[in-house]
Amino acid sequence: MSQKVLLNAKEVNIILHRLACQLIEKHNDFSNTVLIGLQPRGVFLANRIAKILKEDYKIKNIQLGLLDITFFRDDFRRGDKPLEANTTNINFIVEDKTVVFIDDVLYTGRSIRAALTAIQSFGRPNEIELLTLIDRRFSRHLPIQPDYRGRQVDVINHEKVKVNWKENDGEDSVYLINK
Repeated sequence: MSQKVLLNAKEVNIILHRLACQLIEKHNDFSNTVLIGLQPRGVFLANRIAKILKEDYKIKNIQLGLLDITFFRDDFRRGDKPLEANTTNINFIVEDKTVVFIDDVLYTGRSIRAALTAIQSFGRPNEIELLTLIDRRFSRHLPIQPDYRGRQVDVINHEKVKVNWKENDGEDSVYLINK
């Protein structure tokens, strides 16, 4: 197994600030926009983006929620081991709001399809956008594309993209792993 560094900590930081600026350009004061981190790995990205928006760009009213999509996935009964659900924490209304889904890697699009179904339990958003740190091209099973992407990567199916977060993995980095 070999691995190649796609992004180091400095590059991840630059991309996070660029993504935050793109959100500000589109949503201004976020009065009608909510951020939803997709469990489990999108939460680290969502928390980091929200922190940058609040601390570096002084956006005051950021609403951030966490959405578990485990039982909304179309493949959740296909595995041998039982799945463990994560926490959903959305303590605001999404009705008529712009929802920005945040996930670390966009691969087949199945997680986003599940999120589209799951969010309906919290109201009917006016619009839904997608922010992803890594967009794996050429591997989509569904016609889903990000509105905001950190880096687009051409990955062959047997390769894996691994995103590490300082809060969870001890470093900010993105690796391409060849199995």
